[in-house]
Amino acid sequence: MLTMQPALAEYDIILINTSAGKDSQAMLDYVYALALQAGVTDRLVAVHCDLGRMEWAGTKELAIEQCSHYGVRLEIVSRPQGDLLTHVEQRGMWPSNTARFCTSDHKRGQVYRVMTKLAEEFRKAHGRQARILNCMGIRSEESHARAKRVPFTFDAKASNGRRHVDTWLPIFTWTVEQVWERIHTSGVRYHHAYTLGMPRLSCVFCIFAPEAALIIAGHHNRALLSEYVRVQESTGHKFRVDTDLVQIAAAVDAGVTPTTSHIVWKQCA
Repeated sequence: MLTMQPALAEYDIILINTSAGKDSQAMLDYVYALALQAGVTDRLVAVHCDLGRMEWAGTKELAIEQCSHYGVRLEIVSRPQGDLLTHVEQRGMWPSNTARFCTSDHKRGQVYRVMTKLAEEFRKAHGRQARILNCMGIRSEESHARAKRVPFTFDAKASNGRRHVDTWLPIFTWTVEQVWERIHTSGVRYHHAYTLGMPRLSCVFCIFAPEAALIIAGHHNRALLSEYVRVQESTGHKFRVDTDLVQIAAAVDAGVTPTTSHIVWKQCA
């Protein structure tokens, strides 16, 4: 499937979602190059959802660094009511594939807030509805569910009288090898978690992470793992049906070191 490339000049705001991870980084470099060709780099705005202690150390700072490299404005947002662990304690349960409040409340909902802000800025300056192109670094190779996504769609839920929002997945058809080639060619720094063996830069302890990735993350974030174990015990709800964080902590303390070359992420939407 070929990824449709929308005409960037037809949009007033080109919003780039960035986690500072490899896919976001490659997408940022790619979309910036396209915007440069189209003469619309001034319309680029990036948004980073700051997950606080849930993120790998230095993630927010790296997002700032990456966007500064291209001269792209960056909006940093977070859930005002508290971070994910606080949210889990309040709900008494962890997110799951069917209840992904980690994404809906801590990411998508916060990005909508940025859209509202940008659309209002545009309306005050130009007196009309803003056309927003929402760019996300989702790739079909990541999971069967993501492979079913349509790389260019109208987002009715995000649109209203003050903004028309289309969602575009610029690197939807890229392989992981193409992603890393783009990053290495750009010369922009990437997160050190990848050199530790992590295949993705999401939450340090992601509900979709395989056991090997959780153990690697635990070796380098032992205090945070203890917090996760505490929350699991206080809620009485396992981190994942097939994963007990107490056992992950035990493996970390026993010095278990997974083979990083064979870490395959679990399915994600």
